Amino acid sequence: MASSLTWERAGSRLQLYLKLCKPRVVSLIVFTAVIGMFLAAPGMVQLKILLFATSGIALVAGAAAAVNCLVEQKIDAVMARTHARPLPRGELTSLQTLVFSGVLGGTGLLLLYRFINPLTMWLTLATFVGYAVVYTVILKPMTPQNIVIGGASGAMPPVLGWAAVTGEISYDALLLFLIIFAWTPPHFWSLALYRKHEYAKAGLPMLPVTHGDKFTRLHVLLYTLILVAVSLLPFATKMSGWPYLLSACALGGIYLYYAVRIFVDYSDRLAQRAFRYSIVYLSALFAALLLDHWS
Repeated sequence: MASSLTWERAGSRLQLYLKLCKPRVVSLIVFTAVIGMFLAAPGMVQLKILLFATSGIALVAGAAAAVNCLVEQKIDAVMARTHARPLPRGELTSLQTLVFSGVLGGTGLLLLYRFINPLTMWLTLATFVGYAVVYTVILKPMTPQNIVIGGASGAMPPVLGWAAVTGEISYDALLLFLIIFAWTPPHFWSLALYRKHEYAKAGLPMLPVTHGDKFTRLHVLLYTLILVAVSLLPFATKMSGWPYLLSACALGGIYLYYAVRIFVDYSDRLAQRAFRYSIVYLSALFAALLLDHWS
């Protein structure tokens, strides 16, 4: 009986630490990184590289998410979307979170350095600093352009995957970076539109708070147009073929439909649907790149 309770408590504790890592966000990061690995390889990715690069990138991404939770615990406490996280609820302490992040991130960087290559390790460390420090600590509370500038760190995963396989950064890897970089503003601003009052309550200068809904809706449309154009570059540079182009046009057409609707006939429900579709869009677009690569 005592043993059963001990295991139950350990499982509950593990779930709390897992929540700090934002597993849904990390899963998308890992997915795009793995796609970058497969696109960089002429054939199949070596199992060793796939295993250790994926593990290292996932661990460092989880560590960055934990630092984000640590820094923003007071903000999280006043937002409906985040108030149930472990730190605002007092289920974990700041020290526990800091130690956990250090162990997790250190382990991930060690795996990348020891089993992959130094370039991937340094790029992953730079991505960690870009998100956990530059974006979370400096940009997010200071400027409504936080998503645009800070999006650079979020766009790095496919570059990390590419570097893990080749030991270098190519133009094709930078195209993958550019797609996610262009995707980030309309993705997050859709969320910010229907969470505007929560961001205002938390004192964060998100674009709808500082410049209003109409300005933000226009920028969602403009950045979606940029994204759709950027998504065609892999075909234009012969990185991909017709199967990808057709997929990119279909996926981009749906995204553009949402962006136009948000601009001309906004509702919170529509913004929520656009936000959810943006995740499907990015996943499907990168999957199309991979399938085209293998075809």
